[in-house]
Amino acid sequence: MTVAENIHTKLTAVFAPLELAVKDESALHEGHAGHRPGGQTHFAVRIVSAQFEGVSRVERQRRIYAALDAEFRGGLHALSLKALTPAEAAR
Repeated sequence: MTVAENIHTKLTAVFAPLELAVKDESALHEGHAGHRPGGQTHFAVRIVSAQFEGVSRVERQRRIYAALDAEFRGGLHALSLKALTPAEAAR
C-alpha cells in the first residue's frame, strides 16, 4: 500500500469524512528537507468531517497528525492540511 493509500485509509477510519482528498506533492519539494527519491514524503490533504464541529483548527491538525503517527515515523515528512466541517466546506 502506498503512503497516500495509508493516509486515506486511516483518516477514513478515524474521521468518517464526507470528503477526503489526498494528493502526493512530493515532486514539488525535490531538493527540500525531507524529500526522498521516489517521493511519498509531502502530501496535501483536504478532509471534511462532522467530527471537526466545535474543534479548533489547531486541535483538528493535532488529531490528524496523531492518526498518522506511524506514517510520520515511517518517512512522511509534511502535510498541507485543510480540515473542515461540512458547514465550512459549503461556504
